[in-house]
Amino acid sequence: MNAERYQVTVTSAGRPAIHGWWGREETARAAFTKWIGEYGNLPDARVTLMDEETGTVLTTWPDEG
Repeated sequence: MNAERYQVTVTSAGRPAIHGWWGREETARAAFTKWIGEYGNLPDARVTLMDEETGTVLTTWPDEG
């Protein structure tokens, strides 16, 4: 298991605010949800969960749609 496979990033006003890495997708998804609550009120906040191994963005908040 790659301990840094899943990355959650929070940006505010287009600038990095906080990021973390997890080896399990379930743990990273829990952090993603928690960080929306903790940092979602920052100016122009955006939270992204990415699989670093594949380069795939798994989910973002707020939705782009």
